[in-house]
Amino acid sequence: MRHDLSTRATEARELMDDPHADIGMLERTYRRFRLVNALVSRPRLLYRQDILPRARRGPIRILDIGAGGGDVCRMIAARARRAGLEVEITALDADERAIRWAAEHDGGAGIAYRCAFSSDLVAEGEQFDVVFSNHVLHHLTGAELDGLLRDSEALVGSGGVVVHRDIARTRLAYVLYDVATRILAGTLFRGSFIREDGLISIRRSYTRGELAALVPSGWTVHFGLPSRLELRRRADAVS
Repeated sequence: MRHDLSTRATEARELMDDPHADIGMLERTYRRFRLVNALVSRPRLLYRQDILPRARRGPIRILDIGAGGGDVCRMIAARARRAGLEVEITALDADERAIRWAAEHDGGAGIAYRCAFSSDLVAEGEQFDVVFSNHVLHHLTGAELDGLLRDSEALVGSGGVVVHRDIARTRLAYVLYDVATRILAGTLFRGSFIREDGLISIRRSYTRGELAALVPSGWTVHFGLPSRLELRRRADAVS
């Protein structure tokens, strides 16, 4: 089916967000996120560019908003441990199923898993050196996006950075993901929501122009190949 990608498909809902989603398929999806994120999201770039330079100066605190199965957090923890760096990581998600699965599969990473909203941490007065999210923005309405950005600003400490990364809605992204996951649908991604939900995610995602028009002053939106968006703000830019 050829979908219209000229506007966000805000009415479309990802299957794994259904509270009654098949738990076996959901857990297989969490398990496959590690591969998908490694290929699509390039979390090592976040580590090299924003985490490593700060951690080399001393212990830092990191917050992953909408952490899902926690695979990005575990990657960061493993790389920091190999480098002999001290990082304290909090994986935050409002879905209790995701947090429970992530905690059960921590593998000794020592991450703090919390089922909560970013606003809860703001109310508690928490502060972090790096605040980031991966594939969260496309889930949000305009009002929810505004709330996430305000919370992010409140949660990042002096000298810290906020980085929200997501898919950019383009025809190229849709076609590439469709072809790649079609090939693997009967093998690697079998019995998961990876293919269907990934295509829905792209339809729900923002374009660079749409996102730039919504964010307040001080935030920058960058587009990267093949179809990535990065929304960024440094703590020293927060008014």
